[in-house]
Amino acid sequence: MKTKDRTERRTEPESDRRSGHRLDLAAAAAGVLLVLAAVLVGRAVKDFDRVLYVHWPPLLATWYPHIGPGTAAAPAVAVAVVAYGPVLADRLRWRALLPICWGASLAWVFSLALIDGWGRGIAERLTTKHEYLRAIGRFDDIGAALRGFNDHILIGPPGNWPTHVAGHPPGATLTFVLLDRIGLGGGAWAGVWCVVTGTTAALAALVAVRVLADERTARRAAPFLVLAPVAVWAGTSADGYFAAVAAWSVALLALAATGKVRSPAAAALGAGLLYGLTCYLSYGLALVALPLLAVLLIARTARPVPLFVLGALAAPVAFTLAGFDWWEAYHLLVERYYQAAGGFRPYWYWVWANLACTVIAVGPATVAGLRRSAAAVPGAVGALRTETAAAPQRLVLLVLAAFLALLAADLSGMSKAETERIWQPFMLWLLPAAALLPTPGRRGWLAAQAAVALLVNSLLWTGW
Repeated sequence: MKTKDRTERRTEPESDRRSGHRLDLAAAAAGVLLVLAAVLVGRAVKDFDRVLYVHWPPLLATWYPHIGPGTAAAPAVAVAVVAYGPVLADRLRWRALLPICWGASLAWVFSLALIDGWGRGIAERLTTKHEYLRAIGRFDDIGAALRGFNDHILIGPPGNWPTHVAGHPPGATLTFVLLDRIGLGGGAWAGVWCVVTGTTAALAALVAVRVLADERTARRAAPFLVLAPVAVWAGTSADGYFAAVAAWSVALLALAATGKVRSPAAAALGAGLLYGLTCYLSYGLALVALPLLAVLLIARTARPVPLFVLGALAAPVAFTLAGFDWWEAYHLLVERYYQAAGGFRPYWYWVWANLACTVIAVGPATVAGLRRSAAAVPGAVGALRTETAAAPQRLVLLVLAAFLALLAADLSGMSKAETERIWQPFMLWLLPAAALLPTPGRRGWLAAQAAVALLVNSLLWTGW
């Protein structure tokens, strides 16, 4: 009888694993079909009435097969991460793993960007007519620029802001103004800034997953956080920088809520400061409040809230005293959004095609991990109520919060297209779902992630 029991324990998990693997592949295939539908329907709509305002729907991209200095480097980075990433993530000391993950993320993002070349891939990305650097000269008097910021949001009045300046609170543009003031002006420095800061988002996610779930789960997630297809848009996109600021807010709150830091009070205050700044980098990132709330629910504590709120008030108070009205600016932005492409892009298409963009950006491994997360949600919610949630269940709750934030952004109608870039702060927290995938096959899933990024970056010229 005991022999039979041991045999059943050995064989049943193997059967479950095979079944789960088939469902994972089915989920990835469903993601491919969603992308294919978005491509075919998008091309039909584009050819019929030209209201999508993207050249290669659903992505803001143009068909443009090309090579560059990164064409050899990016596959080399991918092969190294696929071959050695899972082993190193399992065996390295935690303190050594973090800088190695950051270095690998830097190598991956830079090499992908260099497929487009140094100029078009990095140094010139933030200097186009739509970008922040075009407005640097108008911030010689920062106080006057902030007081008059809202006067230049709408299309029509003389001197309206470039697209990205008008589309974000002034904290985004001020970042590049301040870089210019300290001698790091120009597109090259701006691009390097976005890559170097943006890639720290992976470290923030690792820290948060470790303290909210456990170290084993964080280690399993590490290679997938490094080798994500969204790196195509993280390279020299200011949204990668925004994602990092938001991510460190979540990570610091996780440290404060769990008490796994020397000074929980300082961590809570820092989390609030970064969240307040996040809201002045991009209006839509107020939705990061959902992952932040999930952190408190998972840790089952409200102790950090007072200091978090105190820190979160710093940016709003400073910008308001300087003369910038966030709420008025947001309403003006909504009006400008519908003055431009947002007023023509059909909601019925983008409300689901945005999700196809997300599938491309997070990759098939994340889609498979999300399938496992969705299946585990009822159990995770029940375990949270009874304070019995295991590490994977706590991860599932964090992933769920990020997905709900992404859905809220989608349903708002203010995210029609370009979400492969804009939703980076939400996509970051979907990537650790791949940690739920079984150990056999991890390298295959990582290779699939890399293949998506390499194909997109080599065959398409991505916008912004």
